[in-house]
Amino acid sequence: MNSLERSIAFIEGSAVDRIPFHPILMRFAALHAGVRYRDFCLNPAQKCMANIRCAADFGSDWVNTMSDPWAEAEAFGTILSYPEDELPKVEQYAIKEMADINRLEVLRPGDHRRMRTRVEEIEIYSRETAGRLLICGWVEGPLAAYCDIRDISMAMTDMYEYPDQVHKALDIITESAVAFITPQVMAGAHCIGIGDSVCSLISPELYTEFCFDREKQLVDHIHSLGAYAKIHICGNISAILPEVIRTGADIIDIDHRTGPVTDVLNLMSPRQVFSGKSDPVSMVQDGNREMISNSCRDFFREAGGRAIISAGCEVTPGTPVENLRFMYTMSVELLRDAQKGKR
Repeated sequence: MNSLERSIAFIEGSAVDRIPFHPILMRFAALHAGVRYRDFCLNPAQKCMANIRCAADFGSDWVNTMSDPWAEAEAFGTILSYPEDELPKVEQYAIKEMADINRLEVLRPGDHRRMRTRVEEIEIYSRETAGRLLICGWVEGPLAAYCDIRDISMAMTDMYEYPDQVHKALDIITESAVAFITPQVMAGAHCIGIGDSVCSLISPELYTEFCFDREKQLVDHIHSLGAYAKIHICGNISAILPEVIRTGADIIDIDHRTGPVTDVLNLMSPRQVFSGKSDPVSMVQDGNREMISNSCRDFFREAGGRAIISAGCEVTPGTPVENLRFMYTMSVELLRDAQKGKR
């Protein structure tokens, strides 16, 4: 069973030879492969090489196109700079005042460099991994994308002061994401991630009003193309987790700040799984083997065995390679433990 087969079988509820391992690797991958972070963001060949090498070196069952959240934002008009070996930096947001929303237009992915680059990355993965690894494309979720084109502090107050204009912007963003998803799946992505990180900062009422229907629209579109959908929201999502499950996303990332998921297991369909939830810093980076083992075991048990092995968010560049390699071994041990428990 190869990594792609293993990942799909696990999502579908079929037997696997070990639990899938899907660490989120960005800055870690660039450092491990000796790639400058600017090149990791902007050079498809460099990003793909780094992720494929990490999959080989650490037993990861997937490769992804994540590096930073700014591809769509730059296309909408946010101005960025790309330091040589740091994260991209915003120089100017696309929306400085609410009237700027009237100039937003639905993006055409082929017209914008970084959107084309993401499709190219998936094409490279498709050629280089030859059906061995799960390939995950990516789009920004509606609210996260809005905060990428409008300073986040202003975006948060906009929902109260200018709800109609925010809805207008989010509709354009969502339609653009739909347009961006299609070429990624056509290029060979088996799964599309939706990163709506800021949703943990708003109330359940605001999530329902501004985000839920639009995230579900993206999930439904991904499914209509025959691909799997993944939702990633940083932080504590306990209050909105039932609604996130209702989007129908196949993989739901759980940050270490989120409380126990046991109470929502009855809301999950047989085709939905969690991914997480080890703390990337205190456990994966700074923890010892016993701590990492306990963290993985605790969440796997909490999730009723329906959890992909991963940290709750991005693995830090300071993570010792020995810790990440040990985390991989948990994918074997957890299945063995589960099988013993059935006897």
